[in-house]
Amino acid sequence: MLFAVACGAAVANVYFSQPLLVTMGHDLALSPALVGSVVTLTHVGYGLGLFFLVPLGDMADRRRLIVAQLLLLVVALAVVAAAHTAAILLVGMAAMGLLAVVTQTLVAFAASLAPPAGRGRAVGLVTSGVVIGILLARTASGLMADLAGWRSVYLASASLTAVLALVLYRVLPRHSDALPTALRYGQLLRSTITLFARERVLRLRALFGLLIFAAFSTLWSSVALPLSEAPHSLPHSAIGALGLIGVVGALAATVAGRLNDRGLSRRTTGIALALLAASWLPLAFTRSSLWALVVGVILLDLAVQAVHVTNQTLIYALHPDAGSRLIGGYMVFYSIGSATGAIAATSLYRVAGWGAVCALGAAFSCGGLVLWAFTRHSTPDPAAKATSPSVPGDRPA
Repeated sequence: MLFAVACGAAVANVYFSQPLLVTMGHDLALSPALVGSVVTLTHVGYGLGLFFLVPLGDMADRRRLIVAQLLLLVVALAVVAAAHTAAILLVGMAAMGLLAVVTQTLVAFAASLAPPAGRGRAVGLVTSGVVIGILLARTASGLMADLAGWRSVYLASASLTAVLALVLYRVLPRHSDALPTALRYGQLLRSTITLFARERVLRLRALFGLLIFAAFSTLWSSVALPLSEAPHSLPHSAIGALGLIGVVGALAATVAGRLNDRGLSRRTTGIALALLAASWLPLAFTRSSLWALVVGVILLDLAVQAVHVTNQTLIYALHPDAGSRLIGGYMVFYSIGSATGAIAATSLYRVAGWGAVCALGAAFSCGGLVLWAFTRHSTPDPAAKATSPSVPGDRPA
């Protein structure tokens, strides 16, 4: 539960800006292109952190690594809160995204502590904290922006992150049963690429992650734009509260983990991708019906989180001794998908409107479903690899 809370608080920083884009743009006189860059640069920073920082969990003391990242994250949040120019804001957002990858270090840590038979449940529980963090991020940031301005959101997050750093420093295990890898940093990064070259399951699940989070970001990076305009003209607090509707996604995270422990990962993935594609039909009627938006949000969040938990559980089972590299490498594709969806959706909305945005999200979703249909019988069960030998070059167990 502590891991779930910490993950939720860290990942929330990546999503705080989404209900605030209009206000931030007005305050700092940002052009529409720069408004979209606020979200995109955050995800670009997150992607860089996934590749360059998360693998450190396989060679460094995870307790110290987590605490150090949280303290640096406090500094980045303070920079964002104090930004008075577009350049400072964008640099702060990129740094914040870079350091928020502490979430994935925590996920890999939790997976390493769980027994193999219950790993799906553990990953699902921690990921449910991530889902709730994302949802509360939108709600809290919208409410706080209405009450005290958008800068208060990042000041409050900096304070919470500092407290979490102290708590985790005191309670995380000081010693791990797992031996750290003997690889040097450069070799560690190269081994991440080697894992992708060797493991078909990892490549396939990374593509699923890219497509589902491109669809996810297509919705959440742009939905504030039509909702803040006529006929709805909703305030920040109402737009942020919309995220609470997706709390079903948190339920999907825990259920998907249990289904994976029962060997139903393939079926869970297919059903979830079908629901993701179907979610864009009600979402297309957002301008005329908020109820249609509600239905679409529930379907989309549930589907994305179900696939995401299944992905993480399966790829960790490939090489538990390389858990940080596997999770970090997979999440690079998540970040690419999120950044692609964000910049494409905000740009497309200005040019062609909400209907075109929904068509884009449906294209990402259908792409994932088609990929699953063509690969569902040709991919071996990675659960059988749970006891596979260490990655070449690592210290033997």
